Parts: sequence; structure tokens; C-alpha cells
Amino acid sequence: MIMFMLCLLGLSPFSTLASPSSIITVSVFRKFFPSNIANPFYTYNDFIAATKYYPTFGSSGSLDVQKRELAAYFANVKQETGTLQYIREINRNNVYCDTTRGIPCPAGTKAYYGRGPLQLTWNYNYDAAGKAFNMNLLQNPDQVAQNGVLSWRSSVWFWMQNSNCHTAITQNQGFGATIRAINGGQECGKGSETQPAQNRINYYKDFCSQLGVSPGGNLGCA
Repeated sequence: MIMFMLCLLGLSPFSTLASPSSIITVSVFRKFFPSNIANPFYTYNDFIAATKYYPTFGSSGSLDVQKRELAAYFANVKQETGTLQYIREINRNNVYCDTTRGIPCPAGTKAYYGRGPLQLTWNYNYDAAGKAFNMNLLQNPDQVAQNGVLSWRSSVWFWMQNSNCHTAITQNQGFGATIRAINGGQECGKGSETQPAQNRINYYKDFCSQLGVSPGGNLGCA
């Protein structure tokens, strides 16, 4: 009966329910992102607050799967932000405005550069995130760089709802699928691992080691 009820709830009977805070403690967070490097804008408490909007983030499947997902998420965060140094993309002159989807760029064609832990980019992503949060991020995308919880939330939203990153790990597709989802056009399919992709892989393996879990297979995206 218990196994039947778990299946009805969409849970494996072999799952170990946890939360990101039980795996990523304050001390683990600081080992991943030392305070002498990370920008004080990015706080542990804001990260934990943001995860509460997505109860299955870092809590799906076995404990090993949960650890791999959090290691994968933070490996990509480390690459995107230079170890949580950067809130906004360094080069803000690129045009991330694509109106072919019927979404305008009211804040300007260069306003939708990367912001936050996973560097939310493009007008259509700001529009989708804003609708998910009941906010007008299309009109004012810099809100993602001004509010810590919102910044973390934008990255977890992208991971959980705007890409296949979550299922890539929970369905054992491998870490490489998360690289493809986040920046595959620039880093993947080049015949050999690009340096940014290799950085992500190295960070992932290091974080998995710190969490005491094997990284699994299919790590790259060459």
C-alpha cells in the first residue's frame, strides 16, 4: 500500500526525500563559493528561499541523484558567474532581442543580457520568467540583478521549468545535457570539449566529490 501511494504521488518508493538545505549547508555553500571571492549579493539564505518555490529541485530521486543535481546546478552557476563574482554579464553590448516569437524588447535591444546565477538572457526568457513570477521583467529586466531571492529564483526557474536541466540529472541523461541546455550553442558539438564546457565538467566533478557522490556518465557535450 505504501509503495502504491508513493507511485500515485509521482515518487519512487526508493526515494530519500530531502531538501537542498539538508545537502547544501552553509558550510558546503562556502566551500563551493568562498566569501572572499563571491559577491555578497549572493547569499545562502536567499538561495534557500528561492528553492522553496520548486519543491522537487534537489529533492527528486535517490539521495545520490539529489546530490548530483545540486552539484550540476552549482557547477553551471560557478561557470556562469565566475564563482558568484558577477551579477550582470560583463559584456553588455550584445543584442539579446529576438522579436520573431512575437515578444517585443521594450527595455531596449541590449537590455536583456545575462543576470543572476545562471545569467538569464534574451527577451523571451525574461518575459517567460516574469509571467511565472507575476512580474514585468520584460519592461524592467534589471530587477533580477537587484533582488537576491529573485535572482536565485530566476536560475532555479530556468533549471526546473524553462529547460531540461532537472530531468537531465533525475533521468540519468548526464551532466552534459545541462551544458547543452544552458549554453550549448556556444560550447557544445565542436568535436572536442571547449574550455568553458570543460570548466563546467571539472567543477561538477569537484562538487560531486565534496558531496560524496559519483558524477555518473555522459559528462561532456562535444
